[in-house]
Amino acid sequence: QVQLVESGGGLVQAGGSLRLSCTISRNTFSIDAMDWYRQTPGNQRELVATIISSGSTNYADSVKGRFTISRDNAKNTVYLQMNSLKPEDTAVYLCKIVTGPKDYWGQGIQVTVSS
Repeated sequence: QVQLVESGGGLVQAGGSLRLSCTISRNTFSIDAMDWYRQTPGNQRELVATIISSGSTNYADSVKGRFTISRDNAKNTVYLQMNSLKPEDTAVYLCKIVTGPKDYWGQGIQVTVSS
């Protein structure tokens, strides 16, 4: 069973930065895609950023230019660097990996941005 553990969340003022980490209990070389989602109460999960095996990335329009997704295969970790944070970025952030027909989710971590 693959496990994903997020860390790095917390409370930050608007305009500040946080870096989220997602450590995966297997090597990341054969993972097809690694994603960060976010969810607020009563809303569906929103795809925030994706990095695929080639290293190509994609972002939601709401975070382009502010967030950066990256991966470190040696550490089996995917990161989400979040800069210029806004109160509307407040959410539970979850990482997900896709490998073949299966996907695996982390438990999520709270990010709160105060105005």
